Amino acid sequence: MRFADTEHYTVELLSTILEHPSFDIIVPAPNAKHVRQLYPAMEFKQHWPGYALASAPFQFKGHEQTFQLIVQRTGLTKFSYKPFVSTSSQEAFLQVSQHYPKRWAIEDFFNFEGHMGWNRAATMNLNVRLAKQTAALLAQAACFELKQLLPQPFSQWTAQHLAKSVFLDFDGSLKVKDDTIVITFYGVPEKLGLHQHYTRLPQRLARSGIDPRVPWLCNFKVDFVFK
Repeated sequence: MRFADTEHYTVELLSTILEHPSFDIIVPAPNAKHVRQLYPAMEFKQHWPGYALASAPFQFKGHEQTFQLIVQRTGLTKFSYKPFVSTSSQEAFLQVSQHYPKRWAIEDFFNFEGHMGWNRAATMNLNVRLAKQTAALLAQAACFELKQLLPQPFSQWTAQHLAKSVFLDFDGSLKVKDDTIVITFYGVPEKLGLHQHYTRLPQRLARSGIDPRVPWLCNFKVDFVFK
């Protein structure tokens, strides 16, 4: 299931996806007159007080393809309506109440992580773009794990804010001691609490039953020191 905004409410897009056996899409429709005039004939089912849904076949003027019009009605005495057009035959409640809210999780991803390389293409070379997106996903995954350990408000910051206000203030050095690569950070604020999670890291991993050796670092272990 694909999710889109109102600006993607076009017969060309919906028709293309309807003809594709592997994809479905749900798009908010404009609350225009030609849509509103269908509401009186629709049978609304109340799912909880103040929230009801109805669905009916829908066709664009001059086109034979049939879509599903889903209308969300809110209110107890004075109603407001929100229409959607879908290429899916799934039950309306499932699409609107469970699937479509995931649209905002996608929005949050690009809002918080866009500056890692998702906010502009930079090139039309497909290989370069795929490599860039792969690197962005690796960076996002690493930062996501880090943010789980950070206190408020750092854990809620966007990638750009975190980079400018936290990472750019770090200085560091590397050295190898026996079988361990020791990374020393200088000037890391104690309020970040990183020393609580990363000092004596090989021992922490071993106690959790995790092999502390890193295969792509020639089986060296990695430890952190904060000064």
